[in-house]
Amino acid sequence: MKVVNLVGDRFKERPSDCVIDSHALMIKGGYMKNVANGIFSKNPPLKRITRKIENIIRDEMDKIDGQEVQFPVALPGSLWEESGRLTSVGSELLRFKDRNNSQMILGMTHEEAAVHLVREYANTYTRYPFMIYQIQTKFRDEARPRGGLIRVREFTMKDAYSFHTSQEDLEKYYNKCLIAYDNVFRRAGIPEVITVKSDSGMMGGSVAHEYMLLTPVGEDSLAICNECDYSANLEAAQNIIKNEDVEVSELTLKETPNASTIEDVVKYLKADIESACKAVVYQKKSDNSYVIVFTRGDMDVNEIKLTKELKEEVYPAVITEESNIVAGFIGAHDFKGDATLLFDSSLEGINSLICGANKVDYHYTGFNMERDYGKVQYIDLGKIQEGGICPHCGKKSITIQRGIEVGNIFQLGTKYTKAMNMNYVDASGDSQNPIMGCYGIGVGRLAASVCEANHDDYGPIWPMSIAPWQVQICCLRADDTDAKAKADEIYESLQKANIEVIYDDREVRAGVMFSDADLLGVPLRIIISPRNLKESVVEIVSRDKSIQKKVGFGEVINEIQNLIIEMLN
Repeated sequence: MKVVNLVGDRFKERPSDCVIDSHALMIKGGYMKNVANGIFSKNPPLKRITRKIENIIRDEMDKIDGQEVQFPVALPGSLWEESGRLTSVGSELLRFKDRNNSQMILGMTHEEAAVHLVREYANTYTRYPFMIYQIQTKFRDEARPRGGLIRVREFTMKDAYSFHTSQEDLEKYYNKCLIAYDNVFRRAGIPEVITVKSDSGMMGGSVAHEYMLLTPVGEDSLAICNECDYSANLEAAQNIIKNEDVEVSELTLKETPNASTIEDVVKYLKADIESACKAVVYQKKSDNSYVIVFTRGDMDVNEIKLTKELKEEVYPAVITEESNIVAGFIGAHDFKGDATLLFDSSLEGINSLICGANKVDYHYTGFNMERDYGKVQYIDLGKIQEGGICPHCGKKSITIQRGIEVGNIFQLGTKYTKAMNMNYVDASGDSQNPIMGCYGIGVGRLAASVCEANHDDYGPIWPMSIAPWQVQICCLRADDTDAKAKADEIYESLQKANIEVIYDDREVRAGVMFSDADLLGVPLRIIISPRNLKESVVEIVSRDKSIQKKVGFGEVINEIQNLIIEMLN
């Protein structure tokens, strides 16, 4: 391939609408072109990168006995009706009618299709366990696409589904996938990816992990312990609060004029915010009924935990007069509104609280939950905070960091096989539902994440394993007959040696040629110039500048082959 023939424009200036570096460099470097919001066409360099990522994934999945299949992009709505997700999943699922007026969807995930494929085949225990996987285009009608390939609407994903006859067998295979995923990310060039416990969300199941690349531009917040190996997505991290003993005091009604926020109240009463009880009001999407979460004044409600507790989605409440909820002055004592009351575990053990009096401009001090309200069940509904207590080692060592999710795995259990009547006959002759695991990696997102982790101000620094080409030849002064002839000769020799090479023989200034080479991010660069020809050498330079050497003409191919092997290991 010659640069002069390479499809895709490269630009001098950074695109103004690109917030994160990987997005900017991929647009600037001619890797992709925006088609619509969150939808991109891939130019040859990006297609070559993603194909290599796919092959790494295939290799690791095949090593753990995965069998590659392919599900349709367009699926009948009836499959999703079987699982219940046709109505439970929101507007991110793209629904449409075909010419026969049948309900159809574009697949955003393929659990239903996986069960549909094997439910007749896997009707006896002798055919278990097994794993099937695909690498396929998917569509998720994301409300706010961002970051180029980090969060898109149309994307390519590897998703795998394993089927088992026991939880023990699922866990054994799940651990194999943990190792296989570590291998994928190491081989793709981001070995620093960490595994965090996560919430299973719309996928269902009891156990889930995400693979996260720590970066300030990540959209996920992670709780990470500096003292042990604990890490979890903020949505799933247990929030442990140890309250100090406070003397029980008398319940007293206090006027708090114009103090409707928890910050205003504690300031007016000259109290600590940790001694206050805050009320956060939501409404259920199913029937618009009110839910009030009472939590310690300095805590925030984790809406993922709340949704999981209620088993349905919620949204911030619009409080009306008919609700009998006194906004800004809500308290559990003598509450007469129509709402479900929930109590966060951050309140447990506090004997004397400040809380709303359900009366405009009034709060109580000395509120004691058991004495003034009754026995309650405390639920962990809070967000863990910086400096919080680690659920694993018990130390106040939690830090909050940002990360990009590059993969996820779930223990789904029988959620889909039971709903879709997938059964097998066990050794005793009884009918059972198989147990499932699910394992996903976004191919484009992984490419963008590698770029995010490996770049400088001038362009990506692609690892050898997924680089679009292994070597780039830069022929300076292509108008010089001898330089051009030597560059052509080395180009042909590299191709005969089956080395992936891109050749820039344009008659352009050296600065333009090197700028384009930096944007392409090829790991090794061979520079041929009239000056080097006088010494009978070429320059070999690595994209990250860690290698800079002059090599004789007869040694070029052997040196490049050795460097490629070294950079792949």
